[in-house]
Order: sequence, then C-alpha cells, then structure tokens
Amino acid sequence: MNLLQEYSTVLTIAGSDGSGGAGIQADLKAIAACGCYGLSVITSVTAQNTMGVTASYAIPAHFIVKQFEALADDIRIDAVKIGMLGSQEAAETVTGLLGRIKGVPVVLDTVLRSSSGKTLFPGESLSSMKRIFPLATLITPNLPEAALLTGREKSPATREEIEQTALQLNREGGSSVLVKGGHGEGSECSDCLLHQGRFYWFSNRKIVTQNTHGTGCTLSSAIAAELAKGAAMTDAVGNAVSYTRSALEAGASWRLGHGKGPLQHFPQGCFATRGKRPIE
Repeated sequence: MNLLQEYSTVLTIAGSDGSGGAGIQADLKAIAACGCYGLSVITSVTAQNTMGVTASYAIPAHFIVKQFEALADDIRIDAVKIGMLGSQEAAETVTGLLGRIKGVPVVLDTVLRSSSGKTLFPGESLSSMKRIFPLATLITPNLPEAALLTGREKSPATREEIEQTALQLNREGGSSVLVKGGHGEGSECSDCLLHQGRFYWFSNRKIVTQNTHGTGCTLSSAIAAELAKGAAMTDAVGNAVSYTRSALEAGASWRLGHGKGPLQHFPQGCFATRGKRPIE
C-alpha cells in the first residue's frame, strides 16, 4: 500500500536549523504530529543552536528549483508552508514556483529575524517577499514583523492597532492575515486572524517557559497541516494554536542546550514519556 495515498502532504520551503528547534526540522515534526506527511525544500543552511544563529549559507536558486521539481514531478502536494527565505533571490524563485501548483493552500511565515536578533531576510528586499502575498492563503507575521512589513516604528500594541496592521497587510495582497501576539506585553497571548473581512481573536494565558525556540515555525506548519486536511481557515488556526500551546506546555520542563530550547512537538507521543532524563 502506498503511504502517500493515506496521508495529506505538506511541503515546507524554509531554512535548516541543525539544533532541530526551528526551521525545516521543526516544520517536519509539527506536520507529522498533526497527522500529515512532510516534504521539504531547503532555502538556506544555518549554523545555530539554542543560543542563536551564528552563520547562514544561502542555497543557490537553481538548486531550490531542482529540489521543488523533484518533489512536484512525483508527489501530490496538498499544502505549502513557507518559512525562512533568506534572500531576495530565494523569494523571487519561490514566487515563480508557486505558480506551478495553483489551488493549493499556502501559509507564508514572514521570517525576518531570528529570536536572537540576527537578520534572516534583508530589509531592503521586503518588496520581493510581499510579492508572495497575493499567492498566499495566509500570512503569519509576529508583532515586530508586522511593524517592519507595514513601515511602523513600533510594534502594534492595542487590539485596534493590531487590527489596523492586519488590514494594511491584507490590502497589500495577503488573502488572510494572522498577527501573532506572543511578543506582546501582559499575561495573555492574543493572536488576531483577519479572514474574509472578519476578525477572530485567539487568546490564551502565556505559558511560563524559556523553551520557545521555533514557536512561529511550529504554528505556521500546524496551520498548513490543518488546511491540507481540508479544515476551514478559522478551525485550522484554532486547532494549530491549541497544538502549539500543548507543545509549549510539554516542553516547558525539559532542557536542551544553554539558551532558549525547543518545544516538545509530540506532546502525546512516546517521546513525551520515554527517553527523558531529569534536569540536574
């Protein structure tokens, strides 16, 4: 029996994180945890750990195309998640590739900087990323990214400011917009979804944990997986928010490295109860 006839597929186009907490590695774990089969096209390779990104190497455009063609010529793609692009050339290349798989849900996670502050996409090339907006089903900027993409000096803080930012991004071509609130002040994380002219808010009490590396990658991949399975947008976002929250909760009590560790992408799986050793 062909496994790919049994599972919906999600193609993640993103950078590689050798520490496994973010990027392609986190995407594939989240996609699997959400019941889909993950495929990948790597745009860049990073040298990073839980302390931050120390270097990155961009994959040449022609090889990004080769990776994509090898998959698209053989395997049905049910949804696409786009993460770290790294360069204008990669953004333009991916824009061209999306035209080959029309009608497939596309989730664009607008990765601009790492959590440690390293620039992962040049600010002078933002226009090339924005050209992907009309091809995306959903874009998922966090508060600082939303500010950069809309030319604001400060991140939106109030609900009104966040909604106005979402509207501006929508007018620039984003079909639906999810402004993630994890960087906001206060004890709650409130994510704002603008979909078909309506606002939907997903609010949860923040989880006390330093293990937040790859949260945005995880959430966007989970949304793509839900869309691949045929979920409506509001349900896809709601389910993905719940999954990401459970992954944060499960990962709060473990330690990997000396900085911001990853989430526990399989909170209900065997790895959640086996193979762990107590923190010393």
